[in-house]
Parts: sequence; structure tokens; C-alpha cells
Amino acid sequence: MSSPDPQVRAARNQSTSSASPAARGPVVAVTGAAYGVGALLTEQLAASDKVKQVVAIDERRGECASAQWHILDVRDPAIADKLRGADVVVHLALDLDLETDAAARTAYNVRGTQTVLTAAAAAGVHRVVLCTSAMVYGALPDNELPLSEDAELRATAEATGVGDLLEIERLARRAPRAHPGLNVTVVRPAVLVGGGTDTALTRYFESPRLLVVAGSRPAWQFCHVEDLCSALVYAVLEKVDGELTVGCDGWLEQEEVEELSGIRRMELPSAVALGAAARLHRIGLTPSPAGDLAYTMYPWVVSGSRLHDAGWRPQYTNEEVLAELLEEVAGRHTVAGRRLGRKDATAAGAAGATVALLGAAAVVRRARKARRRI
Repeated sequence: MSSPDPQVRAARNQSTSSASPAARGPVVAVTGAAYGVGALLTEQLAASDKVKQVVAIDERRGECASAQWHILDVRDPAIADKLRGADVVVHLALDLDLETDAAARTAYNVRGTQTVLTAAAAAGVHRVVLCTSAMVYGALPDNELPLSEDAELRATAEATGVGDLLEIERLARRAPRAHPGLNVTVVRPAVLVGGGTDTALTRYFESPRLLVVAGSRPAWQFCHVEDLCSALVYAVLEKVDGELTVGCDGWLEQEEVEELSGIRRMELPSAVALGAAARLHRIGLTPSPAGDLAYTMYPWVVSGSRLHDAGWRPQYTNEEVLAELLEEVAGRHTVAGRRLGRKDATAAGAAGATVALLGAAAVVRRARKARRRI
């Protein structure tokens, strides 16, 4: 087959170039691109006609064939070379696994974010999008409903990974001063659900009874991973910037959650619940520190006003996300944050397993007191 006439080829190329919005879009790099939210975002960006190219970075190759993959640890300074030519970096390589050693988790999360911010500035990237959590506002009895994006970050480092997220927030605030010309956007989702997300808050719904601390005032707001991804796309395309919160509209009261889930509550006095949670974590029986419990006691609902002002809307309601979460965790058995095998759960029973763990903590406490008296 003969080649087309050169003038015809030139006309075709000119027509294709002018018709393709992708040619005018940004080059976007995504860290943590092989799994979870990162994998979903990478697929969405790669399929978008508003993005020129996607550079995917992770320690293993993901499934998005149309992305340009680089396999490396985000703490490796060589990442700067991989970011050259990118306009935007979305940093999603975070480890918030309940079972990860806390010191190793912090070393990965904080050092990784520092390296990505420094490398992005060195590579000439003009925007970095970071993802933390609305947990950074803290769960407190006097929180407004809902919290604005500008509300004070009053969380402490007592819950799983929250200390890391607070340090990432500090790095985000310092980065534009350290690297003039670098724009940093921070996205803070509510309780994240979907895509295999596993946190202390999703495990709460794997329990045979919903632990309610007497006198507390929970308010449940969820964020579906697909809504988080669409919010991240808004940030990537510079439709909105600054500090952003994302979640379903409104919230559910504890009574509504119990009615929708069909799971009955187990109410404990505050001193008993918090004291037992601290002891169980200290002796290694549960992966969740006592600080996680605060997020099931007090509200930390966010408004999402900046995204709403930019035209973004969630596709899911709290009721829909809760239903999906319950379906995802069906068949799992968790007591005090620790997953039990089917055999253990059957043998222990619903409330019995909780009583057994609380009793174990009491036994250990008495044994320690006895040793001190000897």
C-alpha cells in the first residue's frame, strides 16, 4: 500500500492536533498508582481527553497499560528524574495499614512526602496534590457541624496514622515557601469506603455489636473512593485549589446507622471503653490505639464547600456508601479492631468475644500489679 501524499499527511496531522484536547492537557504523575485509590485515579486520568499523559509510579507495576510506568520507592531521590516533564503530581503512596509497625509507617509516609515535594520542585512541576484525611480536624464534642475547610486542625497523634497526616499537612504548608512557584493542594476525605479500603473506621462495622461510648455524640459521614477520585481530578485540572474537604452531603446520626445496618449497639462508660482500648493496644491484642475510638464518639463532619463552589458534587449518599460498606465487610468478624477467623468468631460469640478481650486486659493488669508487689 502506498503512503499518502505529503500534503494530505500534513493536513491530517494538523486536523488531529487541533481536534485533540489531550494534546493541550497536563502531564500528570501519580504515586501509589498500582493499588487502591491510586489505581482508580490512574485509570480515570489515562482515559480522560483532558490529560495528555499519565506517569504512574509505584513499587510494582499496576494494570493501567496506557500509563508510563516507573517502578521505584517514592523515598528514592531518583524520583526527580521520573517527574521531569510532569505538570502535576498526585501523591497517593501512603501506608495507613493497621498492621504496619508505627515507626516504619511514619518513616515511609513522612519521608516519602518530603522526597516527592522536593523532587517535584526540582523537576519543575508546578502543582502537587496531597491526600490526607478529614481526621486531621480531630473528633471533638464541640466541633461545628459541618466543619469548614479553614477550621483549625485539632487532631492529636493518638489515632492510627493521624500523626503522619498532621506532619504531611505541615509539609504541605511549608513547601510553597521552601519552593517558590510550587502550588500544593491538600484533599481531606471523610471516612473512606470502597476499593478494599481497610481502616479502624471500616472495621467498626465488622463487629457483632456497634460500640457506643455513653454520653458520646457520633455523626457519620462517608466518602466513596470514586467521589474522592473525581475530587482529585478537579484538583489536577486546576478547577479548585488550596485545602479541600470531600465527602457525602450531610451525615448520619448513630441511631440512623444502627437502623440502616441492623447491627445493635453495645454501650459502655467512657472510662471503661477508653481504658480497655488503651490496655488492649498496649499489650498487643488489638492493632488500634485508643485514639481511634474518639472518631466513633464525636463529630468530624466536613462541608466540602470549596469543591461545591467549583461545581463538584458527590455521586453517592451516606446511605448508599454505608450499604456498600456493609456488603463489602459481610462475613468478616472483628472485635476491638482485631479480625477473628471464622472458627474464633463462632466459638467466642458476639458479645462474648468482646468480654473475653476486656477480661484479658484486666487479667494482665492484675498480673502486673501482683509482680510489682513481689
